[in-house]
Amino acid sequence: MLFRDRRQAGQELAEQLRILHDKGALPDPVVLALPRGGVTVGREVALALDAPLDVLVVRKIGAPFHEEYGIGAIVGDDPPLFDTLALERLGISETSLAPTVDRERAELHRREALYRQGREAPELRGRTVIVVDDGVATGSTARAALRFVRGREPERLVMAAPVCSPEAARILENEADDVVCLDRPRAFMAVGEWYRNFDQLTDDDVLAALHGR
Repeated sequence: MLFRDRRQAGQELAEQLRILHDKGALPDPVVLALPRGGVTVGREVALALDAPLDVLVVRKIGAPFHEEYGIGAIVGDDPPLFDTLALERLGISETSLAPTVDRERAELHRREALYRQGREAPELRGRTVIVVDDGVATGSTARAALRFVRGREPERLVMAAPVCSPEAARILENEADDVVCLDRPRAFMAVGEWYRNFDQLTDDDVLAALHGR
C-alpha cells in the first residue's frame, strides 16, 4: 500500500476507525496526534469521528551514531523509556544519553508551549483515547506515548497509524487495547517509503492542522 500523502492516509485510517466507532467500540473519543507528522493524519481521524483533536508531544532519543535510530523516547516530565535490548546490543549506557535527553526535553517543552498556546491538556480519564501517528517503525515513540496515556486512566486506549512494521505492531499490542494499522509490510525500512509525498512538516503546519486552516 502506497499513500499519496498524509492527508489521504488519514482519510483511509479514519474510515477504518469509523467502522469501529459506529459499532460502539470507541465511545467518547479524543484524538491525540504525535507531532509533527501525525497531526495531519490525526486531523482527518478527528473530523471523521467528530472528536476533539489535540497533540501529544513525544521526543525520540536517537543512538549517538545515528539519531534517526530510536533507542528510547520521552513524554512530558516522565522518565525516559529506553529500549534496553537495543542499549545492550549497542553497548550504550542510559547515563551516557543524559545530555541527549536534556536537549530533547527542552525541545519537547518548547513544542508543547507553542502548540498548546496556553490551553490545558485534555482530560483523558474515562475516555477512549486514540493515539495517531503517520507511521510506526521501531515503536519507541509510540510505546512511550501509550504508557504516558495509560497513566491518565483512559477507558480505552487505541494506537492508530496508516502503516506499521510488524515488529512494532506486536510490541504495541501489549500497550494498547487496540492497534489499528492499515498495512503491516514485512519489508519495512522507514515510514517515508510508504508515501509518495512525505515532506517534512513545520510548526506552522501543525498549528494550521490543529486550528483547521
